[in-house]
Amino acid sequence: MKQKIVIKVQMTCEKCRTKALKIAAKTYGAISVAIEGSDKDQVVVIGEGVDSANLACSLRKKFCYAAILKVEEVKEKKEEKEKKEEKKPPEPKCPTFSMCHQYPQFPMYCEPMYCEPVRGPYSSDGGCFIM
Repeated sequence: MKQKIVIKVQMTCEKCRTKALKIAAKTYGAISVAIEGSDKDQVVVIGEGVDSANLACSLRKKFCYAAILKVEEVKEKKEEKEKKEEKKPPEPKCPTFSMCHQYPQFPMYCEPMYCEPVRGPYSSDGGCFIM
């Protein structure tokens, strides 16, 4: 189960933000780490099996203040994945079908043909063969 953890950390400079991102990235199960918020004081961690209390404790050791704001489940959008999959046009059953569409100026080639697979003497689909 993917979860999104938002932790408010007291960070005043860019060097502090970099340290906070490194600490969050080292945690077990973290997939992505980012900084958000109007004052850029929130560390957002998305991952599977991330221990939010342990992460807050390790941030608290370095920055003296870290409070968990949110822990929520991230749901993947399956509908968007299904829309991206495109349907392929059906393949022609007969080789002359594609020839008809390549050369529409020659209507004599567009006669319907019956295609049957070629069976050899040793085929196993019901033909008579001697072992």
